[in-house]
Amino acid sequence: MTSKPPPLPVRPVRAPRPTFPWHHFAMRFSSTPRGARLARRLAGERLDAWGIPYGSDTHDALTLTVAELSANAVRHGHVPGRDFRLRLTAEGSAIRVEVTDTRGERLPAVPEPAAPDDEDGGRGLLLVAALTDRWGWYPSPDGPGKTVWAVVEVQSP
Repeated sequence: MTSKPPPLPVRPVRAPRPTFPWHHFAMRFSSTPRGARLARRLAGERLDAWGIPYGSDTHDALTLTVAELSANAVRHGHVPGRDFRLRLTAEGSAIRVEVTDTRGERLPAVPEPAAPDDEDGGRGLLLVAALTDRWGWYPSPDGPGKTVWAVVEVQSP
């Protein structure tokens, strides 16, 4: 009598990450609250056109990241008469957000999570750190200022 071979171990199957053809969007915005709102709205439209639909977790995380980095560029990186630049890049399974302002001496830093409740603001980079897979900054290579960037790895729906 022959016995059955032992069952093969079951490995969890990961859904493959979607891959994007190379996409790029870049635009300058006035360093005002209105410019920051416009950057968020245009980024949302661009992400939807790239196949990341409105209302999805990835779309929400990316538009909130754009909103926070743009608001920081307006609030902390504002130099009168100078704009900030938003750049979105989709390559492979990742979306990269970059916001460049022209003020290089005010560098981004994540505040302590236990900030007092009566403080107004100061938690934007905590949100960015929580919503993205990685983030950082570098000095602007083409003039004064800095670029703050964040990357989100897009998961399959």
